[in-house]
Amino acid sequence: MLETTDSFDLECRSLVRRFGAFVAVDNVSFGVPQGDFFSILGPSGCGKTTILRMMAGFDQPTSGDILIKGNSVLDVPPNKRPVNMVFQQLALFPMMSVAENIAYGLVRKGLGKSEIADKVKSALDRIGLPTSGDKSIKQLSGGQQQRVAIARCLVLEPTALLLDEPLGALDLKLREHMKVELKKMQDQFATTFVYITHDQSEALVMSNHVAVMNEGRFEQIGTPQDLYYHPDTAFVAGFVGDSNRWHGTVERADSSGVKVVTADGVSLLATPAGDAPLSKGGEVDIFVRPESVVLSLEAERVSGMDNRISGELISILFNGANSRALIRDSKTGGELDVALPQTGEFSTLAQGAEVHLGWGLAQAKAFAVNGERP
Repeated sequence: MLETTDSFDLECRSLVRRFGAFVAVDNVSFGVPQGDFFSILGPSGCGKTTILRMMAGFDQPTSGDILIKGNSVLDVPPNKRPVNMVFQQLALFPMMSVAENIAYGLVRKGLGKSEIADKVKSALDRIGLPTSGDKSIKQLSGGQQQRVAIARCLVLEPTALLLDEPLGALDLKLREHMKVELKKMQDQFATTFVYITHDQSEALVMSNHVAVMNEGRFEQIGTPQDLYYHPDTAFVAGFVGDSNRWHGTVERADSSGVKVVTADGVSLLATPAGDAPLSKGGEVDIFVRPESVVLSLEAERVSGMDNRISGELISILFNGANSRALIRDSKTGGELDVALPQTGEFSTLAQGAEVHLGWGLAQAKAFAVNGERP
């Protein structure tokens, strides 16, 4: 949980939501600082949308409390809470112009025409559509419609904006563009955002803080950098970003790290991670990021590294700046994902070529396996 502070715009305390015997949200506590872009990231069915619906007032917790600006809102109906919600389906009014859509909530509040016009003009400027007020919604692109839907909420000056996977219906290129646009809009309006997504890229790119959720609980809350480089649990290590994974048994554990032997007889050196202590004979999962692995055609280049594997190139997965090599371990037959440096050094590497891989002890994170493996 983020450290308690009086500047929280939103706070959930010991939040529980049960549906019969099923626990959708299991004792979740967290706070969202004022002006923060806070994302809840997790797989489908983990409970993240249930939390958002309870914040908005569309659902009630079984137990626990929800506070906005330090005041409990459990007895406050949705239309009286100082939050607005953006859904995946934008629900814009096709019979209204862009300006009329943005002004809808202001009209319902009974503001004067002059004040409404000023607020709508300011909103159109902030979302980069200053000359589109008289256009029909149908004349706008998908990304522009997304901005109008968000502006319609932000113009009401809510304490926080709740967004439930709003980019899910967009195509890939537009979704990538809107990630940047959303962050810009949040900065422009200086409003607290609580964003729900199962897409790790969305959460990492846009957020100040991210909560990783799994099976109704928060596994870890931190900055995107914290989650990526210093995961607290095996689930976070495997869910946030890409990783190579090995399962094995601890042969040695001391101040220098742990030595792990896999079922295939491969010995690996790693750094202990997570809260559970590692001891000889214990089962662990080791995670190594693809970009932490050095690939070379010469064994000497990786000879001084803590971990070394020789293998065969299966294929190169070309994706411009994010190209990868898929390598088959010569000893075990297992496959490794390796990020390629963007130097062109391996552009002519042929399928079946022998390669050598190496990485350091610090780049290998070992988590104790307690019960079911992630």
